Amino acid sequence: MATGTTVTSGPARESALETRGIEPVPVAERGGRPGQLFWVWFAANISILGLPLGATLVAMGMTVWQAVVAAAVGSVGSFAIVGAISIAGRRGGAPGLTLSRATFGVRGNIGPTVVSLLSRLGWETVNTTTAAFTLLALATILLGTGPEAKQHPVLTIVAIAVFELLTVLVAGLGHAVLVAVQRWATWGFGALNIVVGGFLVATVDWTAVGAAMPAPVGVVIAGIGVIAAGTGIGWANASADMSRYQSPAVRAGALVTSAAAGAGVPLVLLISLGSLLAAGDPALADAGDPVAAIRAMLPTWMAVPYLIAAFGGLLLSNHLSVYSAGLTTLTLGIRIRRVYAVVVDVVVTFVGAIYFILVADGFYGPFIAFISALAVPITAWVGVFAVDLVRRHRFDPAALMDTGRTSAYWYRGGVAWRAFGAWALAIVAGYLFTTLGPSAAPWFVGPLAHTWPGENGLAWVITFVVAAGGYALLGGARPVPGVPLR
Repeated sequence: MATGTTVTSGPARESALETRGIEPVPVAERGGRPGQLFWVWFAANISILGLPLGATLVAMGMTVWQAVVAAAVGSVGSFAIVGAISIAGRRGGAPGLTLSRATFGVRGNIGPTVVSLLSRLGWETVNTTTAAFTLLALATILLGTGPEAKQHPVLTIVAIAVFELLTVLVAGLGHAVLVAVQRWATWGFGALNIVVGGFLVATVDWTAVGAAMPAPVGVVIAGIGVIAAGTGIGWANASADMSRYQSPAVRAGALVTSAAAGAGVPLVLLISLGSLLAAGDPALADAGDPVAAIRAMLPTWMAVPYLIAAFGGLLLSNHLSVYSAGLTTLTLGIRIRRVYAVVVDVVVTFVGAIYFILVADGFYGPFIAFISALAVPITAWVGVFAVDLVRRHRFDPAALMDTGRTSAYWYRGGVAWRAFGAWALAIVAGYLFTTLGPSAAPWFVGPLAHTWPGENGLAWVITFVVAAGGYALLGGARPVPGVPLR
């Protein structure tokens, strides 16, 4: 048996410290509402990293108005997928990758779980590194220190440690505290973002914005794909982790709406602002450090609230990512308490951030390429899992926690080969259209990367279609003895 910390059934109200691991939440303790998830997804997406996405759309040749359309369709649409996947959490009361054992088999699920964990750790390292640079920039203003991190290694390590400590305090305490913090912190950091955003809008070169020529429709479609891949798709495997405390009476449509609207509102605003800034200053799209590039556009008195807002947005995003990574770690069968799994994940990203800031010569380019590589197998998992949910409305709690031959989800050798085969085939198909690494010297170029879908970043769409279509053609979810689908 692979389990976290078992908790007996009790009242529906959660305590401040969540001691439950990955075992399904008893129905009596599921009293969550979709409004809670609205704030969770809103908070996770007020990160300043949304601005470079808008700059990327302008760099592709779009006007600001086309970028706004791409941002709205890409972010809202991809988070609608996140909301759809979260339906599994409401049905089964367990984290997404734990529920995935029913789809892939208790052994077949190891592959998607490892990929998901690596992706979460990757994004956490991006968040941590960016937040450390943010604090260092703040120290430059307030303390007069130099701007180079390698010249101040102790201060850099302190900056990383502060971010990680604030992360583990919330993610370690668990679901109830995370939901509360995400809601109330959103108001504070959201207000700062509005103030800073209003100032940045006043600096926009509106003549350049109005003079831009529209890009072809194909470019806009590609931009939608870029936004979807960079926003909602990356969160899909964490969605059920938050919805497992939702009341069984909550409607599926409410879950979809809470995710699409909760993430869509801040993302559309931030991506649109990024496109406005880039239309007036194209250099923003090529900036290696987006925080520093935007900081340079601000006077000192406005840079302080900007950096605080940037730090807060990264922290709120990291809360959710680390919480999910802890549950994913337990799903691999590691027998420790959930809070310790959170600490382990934070230690990994702490070491990673130190290396990439103080040792390595570059960070964002190589690491984003690594995360982009993982986006293909994650998208393949989303496609298979989404089709599985069409027929699977019930999960066996005992079978989810049993990783031995006695599990109802053992299938053949611990693998549900139809699901695993569709997942593997979709990964191969996706990489055929994928280019990884810097454009000048890519690390990997798929045989079909120079076709229109490949050049326009639509490999993830092909991956999803092959995964979902392949699994559907093979019959999707099928009942096993003693475990009905409905």
